[in-house]
Amino acid sequence: MTRTTVDTPHGPARAQLRCAAEGRAALLLGHGAGGGLDSPDLVAATRAATAAGVHVALVEQPYRVAGRRAPAPAGQLDTAWLAIADALGQTWFPGLPLVFGGRSSGARVACRTANDGQAVAVLCLAFPVHPPGKPERSRMPELDGVDVPALVVQGESDPFGRPEAAHHRELVLLRGNHALTTDVDGVGRAVGEWLGRVLRPLD
Repeated sequence: MTRTTVDTPHGPARAQLRCAAEGRAALLLGHGAGGGLDSPDLVAATRAATAAGVHVALVEQPYRVAGRRAPAPAGQLDTAWLAIADALGQTWFPGLPLVFGGRSSGARVACRTANDGQAVAVLCLAFPVHPPGKPERSRMPELDGVDVPALVVQGESDPFGRPEAAHHRELVLLRGNHALTTDVDGVGRAVGEWLGRVLRPLD
């Protein structure tokens, strides 16, 4: 594992790089609003991706690097993410297609920035469709705005809601809730199989 710091307009970010033996693409993964990079689903996705020949960068947003638990505003998260993706793409993954992804809040950032960041696919772990008990505050426009292949891995009893499969978007439902800890092996299987399929045309 390699650690690197990336300057962004909102302060330094950090990334943990896990490189595959023969990298065919790079997957950038963001954390949840209050969580870290050691979430079981992020760990499972990282292992599956590297086994599928995909480099992984686990990205820590500037607000977390600065020691704050409350997330920065969406605009700052997105600007920082695009700066990180650009820097990592040029320095560590030149010429490789980039897949954006993350869990919960990190998945929202990946969706919102996929077009501007020229991501070839988007991976969403536990996408928070709405705040618990508030279905009227839907975040589905963020997910619906993704124009490239997307995978959503969601717990069947997630209090943040459940999206539907759609054009370009696959949905894998697993036992458990928003934490996605009940079937960690299922997370890895879903991610590895999907990456193998969506990246095949790019090989």
